[in-house]
Parts: sequence; C-alpha cells; structure tokens
Amino acid sequence: MMKMKNVVVFGATSAIAQEALRMLVARGASVYCVGRSEPKLSAVLADLRVRSVPDADQVIDGQAADLLEIPRHPSLFTAAQARLGEIDAVLIAHGTLPDQAACEASVEQALAAIATNATSAVSLLTIAANYFEPRGRGVIAAVSSVAGDRGRQSNYVYGASKSLVSTFLQGLRNRLAAHGVRVVTIKPGIVDTPMTAALPGRGLLWASPVVVGRTIVEAMEQGKDEVYAPWYWYWVMTALRHVPEVLFKRLKL
Repeated sequence: MMKMKNVVVFGATSAIAQEALRMLVARGASVYCVGRSEPKLSAVLADLRVRSVPDADQVIDGQAADLLEIPRHPSLFTAAQARLGEIDAVLIAHGTLPDQAACEASVEQALAAIATNATSAVSLLTIAANYFEPRGRGVIAAVSSVAGDRGRQSNYVYGASKSLVSTFLQGLRNRLAAHGVRVVTIKPGIVDTPMTAALPGRGLLWASPVVVGRTIVEAMEQGKDEVYAPWYWYWVMTALRHVPEVLFKRLKL
C-alpha cells in the first residue's frame, strides 16, 4: 500500500473528486484542495472537516484558483507544501465536457476544451513529476476517460483531449518507474454527475461518483498503472478498440 498521508487534489469541487476526498479524509489523510469556485470549495472543505477523524491532527485546507491560469500552477504547489509539509500524492480531477457541435463549428471552442482538459493537466502533471522524482517516492493520479480510447463522432474533441492526458501519463509512468514514483491513470466511463446532466437517458453503463471515487483512492493506494471505473469499461473499450476502422467509421457512435 502506498503512503498517502498528505494529498493535494486539483478540481476538488467535481463530484468525483469530492467522493475521493471523503474517502481520503475518512482514512485520516490531510488534504489540500484546489477548485475554481470559492463558494463551492468552501462547502467542500466544510463537509470534509465534519468527516475528519477525531484526534487525527488532519489538515483540511485549500484555495480557489482557475487552473487555466497556468502561470499560477507552481505557486499552488508551493502553497500546498507549505500547508501540508511533504506531499505524498497528487490527484488531478478537473475537466469539462464540451459541446461537440459547438467545437465542430468553432476552432476557439475546440481549443478551449483542449486547454481545459489537457493542456492545464499537462502543466500540473509536469510540476508534480518534478516534485516527486528527486524524492524517490510519491503517487500521481489523473482522471482521464474511456472517451480517449477511440475517437467517436459524438465526442471526439473531448476524447482527443483525454487521449492526450492518457498518453502523457503513460510516458510519465515510464519515466518515473525507476524513481519510485507511481503514476495512475483513471479512466471513468459515464458517471452520473452535474457534468453529464445534459446527456440523455440513464442505463446499466452509468456509474455513481461514489463508485468512481472509491476506485480512484484504491488505485492510488495500490499504486496501479491504469484502471477503468467501473471495471467493466475495460471490456467495453477493448471490444470497441478492436472494431476494424472500415466498419467503425460507418457506426453512429
């Protein structure tokens, strides 16, 4: 089991991150939370403090920040370290589900989606890697998506941004393996959160944030390389990846 006493979470106000944070705090971890909305972040911190372990001397703190402001990223890490001491783990869980039609019609919309879901994550991952590498330990996890496994006409801008994150994490894992740093890729399927509220229907493949949050924490503790959340998405995406392109391009997915 990986030591995760002090954890920094970016995108702490997302439904998935909140569930992961609740599990971490219940296990006695100190957390530093970064979220874009000050009111939402304050509510998250208040909830976590109520859930903290009595007499565990936990730190539960954070700050509001727009993670698209990439020059601020180093100072966020510095603030987290100053509050927590040595950092054991970092979870990157921010992102947005863009309107595919709007992205198709507008270069600016497409690039904005990639900046939010991919470019900002690359910045945070690079800083985290450079923090942990000389220390010879640590856990870096980031929420990608099953959408990144194969481009589909219904959400290929979102999928492309998540594919970038997954590939970057794969390379980072290869780089840091010899230095004792674990890099964990989390690939959720469809999760019932505010981000997916506009999607039609609710079916067997939908999962709750509680399930995904638990999967994240357990994968980080075990130092896994890549996990699908829930697990059955591994088989769904394995089948989808193996559909020949000549057939796949005829499908309306």
